[in-house]
Amino acid sequence: MDLPPDDRALSPRTGYTRAHWEAAADALLAAVEPYATADRALYHLPGDRQSWSGRLSDGLEGYARTLLLAAFRRDETALERYADGLAAGTAGVWPEVRHRSQPLVEAASIALALRLTRPLLWDRLDDRVRQRAAAWLGDALTAEPWPCNWELFPVTVGGFLESVGHEPEASRKAIDRGLERIEQWYLGDGWYTDGDGRKFDYYNGWAMHLYPVLHAWLADDAGLLDLYGRRLHRHLTDYERLFAADGAPMHQGRSLTYRFATTAPLWLGALTGRTPLPPGRTRRLASGALRHFLERGALDEHGLLTLGWHGPNPAVLQNYSGPASPYWASKGFLGLLLPADHEVWTAPEEPAPAEGPDAAYPVAPPNWLLQSTTADGLVRLHNHGSEHPDYDPYYSRLAYSTATGPSPSGDNSVLVDGDPSRTAIEPLGTGPGWAASRHTAARGARVTCAVLVRGAVEVRAYLVAGAEAGTEIRVTGWSPPAELRADLTPALGLTGALTGTVGDTPALFVALARLTAEPEPADLSRLAEVSPDGEGGLLVRWAGGGESRMRIEDGRVEVTSGG
Repeated sequence: MDLPPDDRALSPRTGYTRAHWEAAADALLAAVEPYATADRALYHLPGDRQSWSGRLSDGLEGYARTLLLAAFRRDETALERYADGLAAGTAGVWPEVRHRSQPLVEAASIALALRLTRPLLWDRLDDRVRQRAAAWLGDALTAEPWPCNWELFPVTVGGFLESVGHEPEASRKAIDRGLERIEQWYLGDGWYTDGDGRKFDYYNGWAMHLYPVLHAWLADDAGLLDLYGRRLHRHLTDYERLFAADGAPMHQGRSLTYRFATTAPLWLGALTGRTPLPPGRTRRLASGALRHFLERGALDEHGLLTLGWHGPNPAVLQNYSGPASPYWASKGFLGLLLPADHEVWTAPEEPAPAEGPDAAYPVAPPNWLLQSTTADGLVRLHNHGSEHPDYDPYYSRLAYSTATGPSPSGDNSVLVDGDPSRTAIEPLGTGPGWAASRHTAARGARVTCAVLVRGAVEVRAYLVAGAEAGTEIRVTGWSPPAELRADLTPALGLTGALTGTVGDTPALFVALARLTAEPEPADLSRLAEVSPDGEGGLLVRWAGGGESRMRIEDGRVEVTSGG
């Protein structure tokens, strides 16, 4: 990808400016164009993978998601090509929008793009094409979505159709129904679950906030914008801490192949004036993420986004991931809707939170603890409240980071009788420097987990109850790439092999853990000393002064710190 030279005066940390974002958008659009069908209604990107929806739906996905990029770029030449594709697609090429079908997702991207570019695209179409397009999109108003962020796709289609006067009553009904349904998943402080349960991930930002806020903003609905804007504002207070100093987003949750779509809520806050972040920090975080992926193999030799994270990586894919799925990364270019003289483009970059002092930041709704260290710029997420009912490693492990991904061998787990499963997670609280939860493990065991952190050091404690006497317990830590170092040391109840055995009463196991990029870190055992406190709890003495006390019972954890 041919990008302008770095501008280290305006952007001392990333070097990226608006010109870099424009060049990246142009290059991505140019790279997909050779894969459009002759009528430009479908984009069949190369590769031997096909989603569960099939080739025709995958081709529609290629059209819709790259159209969204052209809309954010406001590229009139590209939009003319997509206008041709719209005319052909709605003349019988595209699959119908049906209940819980992938075309419902793509209809939302098309509708949003048409709404954002109405004078440049929709208003220039032949009336017969507009009628066909409205009719095709109209099926989304009554199509039943999956009970998750999909509820917002009929909202997005309804918002556009209402704005052009097509079936206003049905459009309004779809909007109201979808917005009402997501309320059951809002848990406060800017956080939604992605449907029932406790599935916390990036869908908070690139769906649950993005669609309602954009709808309210485009509809000029002050009441809705106040409601959803306040939620976005609060969410960004936590969200900005999920990015490492090198720009990497947290590697957790599903649909990670959308990559720098993680930047969409950052831009959204600036676009609508609902952000706590200074403009220079917004651009620094967003540009850091874009640069992170572009420099680490996200594009193949043809300039196409691959199915993966850095390069191709099947581990981060789902059954709905097709060749064009990564192009939901287009949402990351939302910032191009801001004019070139907006302060988010003109203000000097400001440091990201991960570039500030060491921090141990609690996030209450998902019951997470975010641990960042200045020495290496890494961010670690200690997970004591997010899970997937089928034990998805990307949701249910005890910890994640901006530099590692879940390993097949069961990293960051407590294994009961060799099984790393962790289900029915019950949050037990989080606070400065700690987080705790209880979960159901193999053979009916209940495991109460707690973590205490300072700097890069982690004290991990596990109280196992309800398991048969003699059951083996094994704990695991980080599984890092070669450039990082991971340590895991037994502290109480564990052998040097990090195993222990359950007795007749609940058994407590404690280990020291660390993930660091420091080339020569201090010996872990010298940074924290763990011992029984004589009152049934734990005493942790930290190197450099200060101590923490933790009382851990079956389903109950108390932590106090001093010094």
